[in-house]
Amino acid sequence: MRQRPLGRTGWTVSEIGLGTWQVGSDWGDVSDEEGKRAIRAALDAGVDFIDTADVYGDGRSERHIAAVLEEREEEPVVATKAGRRLSPHEVEGYTEESLRTFVDRSRENLATETIDLLQLHCPPTEAYYRPEVFDALEGLVSEGRIEEYGVSVETVEEGLKAIEYPGVQTVQMIFNPFRQRPAELFFREAKRRDVGVIVRVPLASGLLTGAIDADDEFPEDDHRNYNREGEAFDRGETFAGVPLEAGVAAVEELRPIVPEDATMAQFALRWILSFDAVSTVIPGSTNPEHIEQNVAAADLPAPDDAQHRAVRDVYDRHVAPAVHHRW
Repeated sequence: MRQRPLGRTGWTVSEIGLGTWQVGSDWGDVSDEEGKRAIRAALDAGVDFIDTADVYGDGRSERHIAAVLEEREEEPVVATKAGRRLSPHEVEGYTEESLRTFVDRSRENLATETIDLLQLHCPPTEAYYRPEVFDALEGLVSEGRIEEYGVSVETVEEGLKAIEYPGVQTVQMIFNPFRQRPAELFFREAKRRDVGVIVRVPLASGLLTGAIDADDEFPEDDHRNYNREGEAFDRGETFAGVPLEAGVAAVEELRPIVPEDATMAQFALRWILSFDAVSTVIPGSTNPEHIEQNVAAADLPAPDDAQHRAVRDVYDRHVAPAVHHRW
């Protein structure tokens, strides 16, 4: 698989990585073996960047990654996140002491002395205006608990503020044909500062697979059921913030744009990779066949100018009014 540099870290990573939210929780019932099988499938396909978080199944995802890597010879870059274990989740909780506690728990879950990449997990916006939060991360680097750090953000504005801190190596954010705002200013600034960009929710919670209908029902413990309006966490994490009916209508208009030799999901992933500011894309799945298809998307031809214009037109008409200036 083709590689891209991950900002200034010195690491190069696979263009397609693996997100492991599904492996841990919030996507219906996934057995331990299904979760581990997904991680093995990604490694078999050449993935060498794996993203997780300490709250995915209360550490379950991290532990599955550690168990699989114990079996294998590969040494992928493993990124985890911290901060969302705070209750209440308020900026005052982002202290060096609490972050050290979270990091030590993740180190134990991941069976590692030093975490490759530690990301703040969508902290309150005010955190980006408190230098002491980032000083705490510097302290964790100096202690050898983490090697590098970055942030996972909800909004473009948070990303722009985060990269003002010189130690921030990466920014993880939502970007896909239904969430295009990052391409306007943020990508340019990230590239100028040589900050790695990790793209999450690339398939808009399954909308961009083309397999979801407006009347579909989801399991009780699936965030696509219980977080449509942001009842549990930021609404933008579910269907990329797009109302389901509008998203399904937009997908139908995208279908004629998708090449005959690609799936809708593959086209969406390749569209994302056509932006050179992107370091890696982290679709999540527990289906080994889907993981292999996701990886194969990197080898497809890049969308041409006409396809880019068509995607933008669909976005402007169906999606932008609901999401563009919100995130």
